[in-house]
Amino acid sequence: MAQVSDSLERRPYLREQLDSLPTRPGVYLMKDEQGKIIYVGKAANLRSRIRSYFHASAEYSPRTQRLARAIHDLEFIITDSEVEALILENTLIKHHQPRYNVRLKDDKRYPYVKISWQETFPRIFSTRYMIQDGARYFGPYTSVQALHQTLDLLRKIFPYRTCTRQITGDDPRPCLYYYIDRCAGPCISAVSQEEYRTMIEQVCLFLEGKAEPIVADLENRMRAAAEELDFETATRLRDQLQAIARVTERQKVVFPSGGDQDVLALARADGDACVQVFFIRQGKLIGREYFLLEATEEEDEREVITSFVKQFYDKAAYVPSEILLPHEVEEATIIERWLRDKRGSKVALQVPHQGAGQELVEMAAENAAETMAHLRSQWLMEEEKSVEALSQLQEALGLSQPPTRIEGYDISTLQGAQTTGSMVVFVKGAPRKSDYRRFRIRSAEGMDDYAALQEVLERRFKRVAIEEELAEQPGRKKDSWSILPDLILIDGGRGQLSAAQEVLAQYGLDHVAVASLAKREEELFVPEQSEPILLERGSPALFLVQRVRDEAHRFAVNYHRQLRQKRSVASTLEEVPDIGPKRRQALLKAFGSLEAIRQASIEELAAVPGMTQRAAEQVKANL
Repeated sequence: MAQVSDSLERRPYLREQLDSLPTRPGVYLMKDEQGKIIYVGKAANLRSRIRSYFHASAEYSPRTQRLARAIHDLEFIITDSEVEALILENTLIKHHQPRYNVRLKDDKRYPYVKISWQETFPRIFSTRYMIQDGARYFGPYTSVQALHQTLDLLRKIFPYRTCTRQITGDDPRPCLYYYIDRCAGPCISAVSQEEYRTMIEQVCLFLEGKAEPIVADLENRMRAAAEELDFETATRLRDQLQAIARVTERQKVVFPSGGDQDVLALARADGDACVQVFFIRQGKLIGREYFLLEATEEEDEREVITSFVKQFYDKAAYVPSEILLPHEVEEATIIERWLRDKRGSKVALQVPHQGAGQELVEMAAENAAETMAHLRSQWLMEEEKSVEALSQLQEALGLSQPPTRIEGYDISTLQGAQTTGSMVVFVKGAPRKSDYRRFRIRSAEGMDDYAALQEVLERRFKRVAIEEELAEQPGRKKDSWSILPDLILIDGGRGQLSAAQEVLAQYGLDHVAVASLAKREEELFVPEQSEPILLERGSPALFLVQRVRDEAHRFAVNYHRQLRQKRSVASTLEEVPDIGPKRRQALLKAFGSLEAIRQASIEELAAVPGMTQRAAEQVKANL
C-alpha cells in the first residue's frame, strides 16, 4: 500500500482536502484526471473513511489500491444521518454508474405490475416507473415475457378493465372484452364499484401469494349462487377457482409456519456475478428472479451482496419482514433501519446456519449457479458463432483480418420529412450500444437518400480528425468516435455504396473496407467488383450482416418515429390551456408518447415535475 501513499505525496492538493474533511456522515465522490466520477461511497465519518484509502498501513484489495491511485479529486455531501447517506449513495451510483462501484447490470428499469388503486375503478397494467401516486406495484420482473404471462393469467381469473375511458356506468354498450369474459363491464354498470374493488383487492392478495382468503371467498360465493339457482355465476366462479388451483399447486410450501421472506444467493464465475432471489409469501415460494451485476471482480462476496441489497431494495415494490442472506453484510444495522422506514415495520437481515432457512439459501445458491452456467454457455455459443461469422466474412470480402469492428448505416424518411440516419456498432459480432449514434439530417433536401447518407458519413468521419486533435491534450482519453471501423456496412445497393466511397475518399479513408447489402436477394456489393457476393444461406456470416443491417434500420426508424411523434404531440399539446413548452417537455419525458399521456390518470399527470392538479385536468379534458 506504500505506493498509494507515495502517490498522495505527488498530489499535495489532495492532502489539503483530506485535512479539511468533516467528521459528519455523508457521501463522497472520487474523480479521475478527466473529472469523471469513478467511485461513490458513504460513511458515518467522512474524514475517517476517506483518509483510510490513503493509509500506507491499510490492507486493501488490488482493486481498491488501483482506485486510490486513480483519485485526482474529491467531493463530499454532508447528510443528517447514515440512512440519508445510504439513500443518496444509491441515487448517485445509479445516476453516474462509477466504474469502481458494484452495479446492477445495464442499469435498466425493470418492469412492474401496476394497479391504479387511486382510481375509482382501478386498472392493471405494466410499467417501468414507480411514482408516489397512490397506486400499488408488484415486481420487479426481469423477464417481460413472464410479466405479460402474469397479466394474461390475472385477466382470465379476474376480469379487470384495461381501457382508459371515464367510467360512469352509463355507456350504451360494452366493448368486446366484456363479451369474452375479460372485463367485468363497469362501463355499463354490470358490476358495482364495491364489487369491482373487491375483485381488485383479490388481485393484490393473489400477487402477494395469499390465495387462501381468495379461494375461501370464491367458494362461499359459488355455493350461494348455486343455492339461488344462479348457475351461470356459479360456473364462472368455479372456473376462477380451478384457474387459481392450477397456479397455486405449482407454488412450493417451504415454510409451513408461514411468513414473508426474500432469499438471496450469489454465484460468480470469471468476473461475472449473478444474484438469485426467491420470493416467499405466506410460507410459499411464489416466484424467483435473477439479476446480473457489473464491476464485481476482486470484490469479496460481502461487498457484492451488500451492494445488491442496497440497490435492489431501493426500488423494490415490496420489502418482506425477513431477508435471508448467504453472508453477513456490511452496515447491516443501517440497512435494517432504512428498510424498516420503507416497509413501515421491522425488517431483519438473517444469515441462517441451520434448518429450513439454511436449506433455502443453499437451494437459491444452486439455482444461481445453474443460471450462471446457463448464461455463460449461451454467451460462449454466441462468441463461437461470432468468431465463425467474422472468419467467413473476412474470406468472402477478401479482408486482411476479421472485421472486429463493424459499423452499420441506414437512412429513414417519410416523404422527405424528418429524415434521420443511424450508425450502429458491432464489436466481435455483438452490438456495442454505447457506441451507437443517431443523426437528424440537416442539409439533404427531399427524398435524397444518397445525400443524406453522405451527410451522416461526413459528420461521423469529421469527428475522427477532431478526436485525434483532442486526444493530444494531456490526460484526455480517446473517444469511441476516434476508432475507425474494420468494415462499413450500408443498407442499400450500388448507389449507396458509391455515395459512401466518395466520402471515404474525401477523408483519405480509402483503406477502410466498405460494402452495401441489398435486401431483395441479400447481395453484398463491394468496390471494384462487378458481380455481387452471395453469402451462403443460413451461414453465420449472412446472419451477422443481416443483423447489422436490421439493427441499423431499426435504430434509424425508431429515431424517425420519435421525431414525428414529438412533432405531433407538441402540436397537439400546444392547443391545451396551461401547457407551455416546459410542461410539454416534462410530459414527453415522463410518458414518451401522446397515447401514454392520454392513458395516464389525472394523478399521474399531476405527479410530473412542473405540473399542477389544474394543468393535469386540462390535459385530461382536452386529450
